[in-house]
Amino acid sequence: MTLARTETDLANRILGGWQGRIAGNMLGKPVEQGEVWTRDRIDRYLRQASALPLTDYLPEPVSEHDGFELRPEWRQCVRGRIHGSCRDDDVDYAILGLDLLETHGFGFSTEQVGDLWLLRLPYLQTFTAERAAYRNLANGLKPPLTATYDNPYQEWIGALIRADIHGWTCPGVPRRAAALARRDAVLSHTGNGVYGAMWAAALIAAAFTAPTVRHAVDEALAVIPASSRLARTVRRVASLHDTRMSWEDTLTTVSEETLGLGWIHTVPNAAVLTAGLLYGDGDFTRTITLTVRGGLDTDSNGATAGSVAGVFGGAAAIPDQWKLPLEDTVRSAVFGFDGVRISELAERTVRLAKAGG
Repeated sequence: MTLARTETDLANRILGGWQGRIAGNMLGKPVEQGEVWTRDRIDRYLRQASALPLTDYLPEPVSEHDGFELRPEWRQCVRGRIHGSCRDDDVDYAILGLDLLETHGFGFSTEQVGDLWLLRLPYLQTFTAERAAYRNLANGLKPPLTATYDNPYQEWIGALIRADIHGWTCPGVPRRAAALARRDAVLSHTGNGVYGAMWAAALIAAAFTAPTVRHAVDEALAVIPASSRLARTVRRVASLHDTRMSWEDTLTTVSEETLGLGWIHTVPNAAVLTAGLLYGDGDFTRTITLTVRGGLDTDSNGATAGSVAGVFGGAAAIPDQWKLPLEDTVRSAVFGFDGVRISELAERTVRLAKAGG
């Protein structure tokens, strides 16, 4: 196994990935509506609640009539009210990916990914490209047609949020992680949508062994076409960071360059995520809070940033304010997994990573 220093280190990092993904998802969930919850609006909300700098889950509204309407689920995912994780597709797909590898192994086919969706995942808990692909599967279409027929969301962020399991189970081997993520992604996505999944899986795999977060970002860039819009945008964020431009100015610059793609498209979200990782510089709290404050698909970006930072530093480096409220428990719509322990998911992932190595 390329990773790994010790089996204990592997287990610590994989647990950190799971805890980080769930905590980052919960942090971003109350403000997940990018056309309403802009970067400016999120910070105004936090200032009103005296919560900047942000070092914990989002505070609850100061009053019911303060003009800041959070998502309906906010009562289960703001500080002081969290008792275990909320159900969310960003976590469901990590669980489904675990089940995929346990059921079919690393030689799984794209068709088997689709079969598992139909078996384990409720249709109404799918969205955008995944819902289009699910409908196509139910109507008898096969991949790759499932991704292209009547699916206007092919380059949106859905495949990227499914990629974590492939990174966690390929520690230190980003190209292998990317290949697995691609096989999963083409069920529902094309182009930058697929590249986003490959990039995220490689980023997480690289975080196990990279000496710095920047090294992990550079390694992940190597697995996708250099001429793709995704690669060009990630390089742009990295170059602005290199000039010591502020986090705010970097995001302002890149958001102008990706204008018109929408708040769920892979490319602008990858920019927010890359900025959070680089300016967070390995610090778990700073990484996920900057990423969520960056706006757009806040819960998805927070989840992936938390996964990368959790792997990079390990579970032991995640502060208690993020871990303890989760009560080691996951709510999930994936059949057979609701109420599962986070620690159990991590242990099962470790077994896969060791088997795959």
